Amino acid sequence: MPRKSIPSTTLIAQVRKYFGLDQQELAAYLGISRPYVADIEAGRRVLTGRVLLRLNPLAVLLPAEAPARPAAPAPEVAPPGSPDEALLTERLRACRHQAGKLRRELGKLAAIHAQARRWQAVLPGLLAAPGLPAVLTTPAEAAHTRQWLLERQQQAHATLHHAPDVARYHLLRLRAEALETEAAALAALLGQQGS
Repeated sequence: MPRKSIPSTTLIAQVRKYFGLDQQELAAYLGISRPYVADIEAGRRVLTGRVLLRLNPLAVLLPAEAPARPAAPAPEVAPPGSPDEALLTERLRACRHQAGKLRRELGKLAAIHAQARRWQAVLPGLLAAPGLPAVLTTPAEAAHTRQWLLERQQQAHATLHHAPDVARYHLLRLRAEALETEAAALAALLGQQGS
């Protein structure tokens, strides 16, 4: 079973990690081979005076307690400068357009579900109601009407409980909400930029 490697604490390793360089990049800067950098980090070789002189300009820039890895910039800190207003406006329009399309699709699904719920509400009463008097309808017509109502009941239940359609509804809703949130953030950013 391979052993877990121990991070190197050598000066060359600290410089490499602090500045986010891989061994090949630092080797190119120092004018040595990548295996030589690896050997120095592993403690198998020592820094020569020439390599140390090349490394020194970077080494003096290390903080007193150099972290093992450079700290990633905080995501909430925006880069300096103003964003391109045209790009933001274009994306805002695209988000609003896409969200509108998704909301229209959701509206169609919601209308289908509303009709199915209406049928579910009235069908128990229709199925329990006495049939028309025998003088107004034949037994075959009454059976046909009852069968039609039962099929409508099954169809309404299937419409409301069809798992792929339920998933589609929620996916459309989530995508629309995400696009609307992005559009609101873009509008706020454009508003800040204009003031």
